[in-house]
Order: sequence, then structure tokens, then C-alpha cells
Amino acid sequence: MDESRPLGRILLFGVQHVLVMAATPISAIFLMSATLRLDAALTVDLLSAAFILSGAGSLIQSLGPWKFGPKLPFVMLPGGAPLILFLAIAEQHGLPTATGAVILTAAFYFVVLPVFSRLLAFFPALVIGTMIVIVGVNLVKVGAVLVTGRPGQPGFADPANLLLGMATIGFTVAFYLLFTGVLRQLAVMLGLIAGTVLAFLLGGVDFGTAAEGGLLNLPQVMPFGSPEFNLLAALPLMLYSLASMAEATGQTVINAEAVGKEIDKRRDVPKTIRGDALTSLFGGFFGLPLMVTSGENIGIVRVTGVRSRFVTAAAGVVLIVIGLLAPVTRAISVIPSAVVGGTAMVVFAVITVLGVQMLGRAELDRHTNTFICAVALALGLLPILVPGVYGAFPPNARILLESGVAVGAVTAAVLNVLFHHVRLPRPGGRPDGRTRTRPRTESDR
Repeated sequence: MDESRPLGRILLFGVQHVLVMAATPISAIFLMSATLRLDAALTVDLLSAAFILSGAGSLIQSLGPWKFGPKLPFVMLPGGAPLILFLAIAEQHGLPTATGAVILTAAFYFVVLPVFSRLLAFFPALVIGTMIVIVGVNLVKVGAVLVTGRPGQPGFADPANLLLGMATIGFTVAFYLLFTGVLRQLAVMLGLIAGTVLAFLLGGVDFGTAAEGGLLNLPQVMPFGSPEFNLLAALPLMLYSLASMAEATGQTVINAEAVGKEIDKRRDVPKTIRGDALTSLFGGFFGLPLMVTSGENIGIVRVTGVRSRFVTAAAGVVLIVIGLLAPVTRAISVIPSAVVGGTAMVVFAVITVLGVQMLGRAELDRHTNTFICAVALALGLLPILVPGVYGAFPPNARILLESGVAVGAVTAAVLNVLFHHVRLPRPGGRPDGRTRTRPRTESDR
């Protein structure tokens, strides 16, 4: 994990991380632009900021300066539930209030972190493993939607897109099967490139737009004007941050296991959360939603076997360069979503497998642990498998309930406390939980 390889190889593996996760900041910013009806110049500005902040956050998490970052191979991204919350606040209260909510939430991380670190004892392998499984399933669905499109929208399940997605997966498998050494470790990136070439041959890619416009692009500070701070408007995002800290706990543990590093959760998890908070704080001033550690790169680490944290540090440098070089940003943005989705499905499924491996060490042969895992999976997967199930609930409650990761993590943690840390009286038992016994008689002997 702490080994630095030749610079060329480190950069090559770093580029692989970037190619797999680049679709996330691009899709996040494009969703912001479409939802909030932003102009093209502002969209490019935000896209540049997203890449630069993702790169800076990746450097913080990978290199671990002072008390920020766990020194693990992490990449940071915008998007997911924090993006949805950001858009909801922006539509209801305006963009200055939404950016103010991000800044307030980043500060909230630092305020509640000392209390949260004392609660980490209540997040054993049973809780974290359950949460990682839900995260993995949710991410596989995200990758699949990139291939199929959304149900009910034009172009859903287009055969050409399905062909590209499946072909990309096939290329990745073929490279992994046929190659050895470094080329096998680069199978994910080679599969992505092969899928893009196939799309180009089929007429689905136009790289001509990459040469349009200027060479450099510097993001604008406070693109929506001065932030406005409204605690009530920021409350849903602040509440979500508690679930985000729990998710960061699981990702830190699973990442450490992937690279074979023994960690102290009470020492290293807060470092990950501080890295999230610091990057989000700066991101808020550049008009971005909360920045979070990414699960994508954990899957890449497991698939490739390359554990060095300097690889994700190199990815951070590449992301910053992409954010500054406008033609590169535009070239990456033209990679078909179906190709990115095919690659993402493989990488994200590895995360699900990691969660299953962790659950294998959670003593599931004990009926109580099986019950806790089952209930948490049922409630956590419900909003993922049945979108819109909470559509009739109030908006703020719906935003939280529709985060399957948050629901599953909270359910598993609460049930774990109730069953393993609280001594409830049992029927026919004593208040301390022990069964009453009668004095032994001669017939018992």
C-alpha cells in the first residue's frame, strides 16, 4: 500500500481509476445543469471545479496530511444522495442557499465528529458488511442505468446501448483472461478503451467537439453569488451527513481490508471524514454539492490487485489536470454512457462481493445476526429495488427514506445495539436478561 512504483506505471494505473470514475462528476454536473437550467458556460465552469476538487480530495485521502485523510487509496467524487439533496434545496430556496447548506454541513461534520467517533464500537462487521452490500447493489444499479437509460424515458433499453455495455464487459473479461502481469491489472481500462473504440466504429462517438473552445479553464469562486446560510433549509443535508459518516466508516474498513492494512477505526475513520468535510467545505465555495469518498476505486483495487495509495494520488493529479485542460475534459465527456456503465457494473459488483466477504466473518450462523442482517437488507434494498415507494411521504422524509444506504445502515446499527448492547427483560426471565432458574431437586439429579 505504501509502495511507490515507477512514475510511468503509477500514472497509468491512476488514469485507469480516472477513466472508470470520470462519468460520475460529469453526470452529476450535467444533472445539475439540466435540473436548474444553467447556461453552457456555467456548466463547463462547474465541471472544471468538480474535477479539480475531486483531485484535491483524492490527494488528501491518499496522502493523509496531518489529521486529514487515512492514507488509503481513495478517490473523491460529487454525486449520489448529496446531489439530490442539493438540487432539492436549490429548487426550494435558491442556489445561494444550497451552497450555504453545503458549507454549513461541512462545518457540521467537524462539530459532531468527536461524538460520532465514540459510536464506532456499535459498527461491527455485521453492520458494515450489510451496509457495503447495499452500497454495492445500489452502485450496480447506477451503472446499469447508464447502459439502459431510465424506464419510461425515450431510448430505454436501446439494443445499441445494450450491445455496447455488454461488449465492454466482454472485452474486460477477455483481457483479464488472456493477459498476465501489468496488462491484466489494466483490464478495466483496456475494456473501457475497447468499448469506446467499438462505439466510434459504430458512429456513436464524435471527438470533434474536444477541439472546440479554449485550452485552459479556471473555475469561478462563488459562481452563484455569496452563499446564504439557512439552518432549516440545510437540515436535510445535515441529517444525511450522519449517514454519510456511517458510509465513510464502512468504506474505510473495506478499503483497508482490500489493501491489507490494519487500522484503528477510532483513529482512521475520523481522518476519512475530516477529508470529506474539508473537500466539501471548499467545494461549497465553488458551487458544488457535498464531496464524498468513492466506492468505485475500492472495486478497482480488488480487481487489479494494485494496492498503492500513490496510484490514487496520481489519479488526483490527473483529475486536477483534466479540470484545468478544457479539451481533455470535453474529450472524456464524449465517452458513451453505455461504455462507462458496462465498466462500472463490473467494478461495482466487486464492492458487493466485498460486503458479502465481510458478512462471512459476522457469525451469521447465530440466528440473531442473521435476523439483523435480513431486516436491514430488506429495508435498505426496498427504495433501491422499488423506486418511488415513498412518493407519498413529505419531501424531507422522502429524501432520507429513499437513501437505501442510510436506511440499511441505521437499521443494522440500531438492531445491533438492541440485540447485543441492551439487556432487555425476557419472558420468564430477570431484568438482566438471564433466565430464572428454580432450585435443583433430587429428581433433577
